[in-house]
Amino acid sequence: MEREDRDKIYSKRVRAGKRTYFFDVRSTRSSDYYLTITESRRFQKDGGFVFEKSKMFVYKEDFNKFLEALQETVDHIKSELMPDYDFDQFKHDEPNGNTETVDDDYASSGSDLKWE
Repeated sequence: MEREDRDKIYSKRVRAGKRTYFFDVRSTRSSDYYLTITESRRFQKDGGFVFEKSKMFVYKEDFNKFLEALQETVDHIKSELMPDYDFDQFKHDEPNGNTETVDDDYASSGSDLKWE
């Protein structure tokens, strides 16, 4: 089995304007699991569109610490730094929801994407 086939487990895509976030569950050879978070940004270059991506890895032993720190940070921004700001104004529900499960081939390496 090829590596790309072996480590495809689950993918969730969140579209956010010119950015798209991918939350991908991957597996290792020893059947361990980790999360990759990819931000894909679209911009114009040479008369066409290219995509720039940034990726981070979160390993299972860090899941709880990562989630806790992320939630505390978002809560701090919402309650302490921007208490009067309406964050819900950015909820742009698509016909079948704001997030969607996608085929990992499309999420990670669709043929129409050019990475720089």
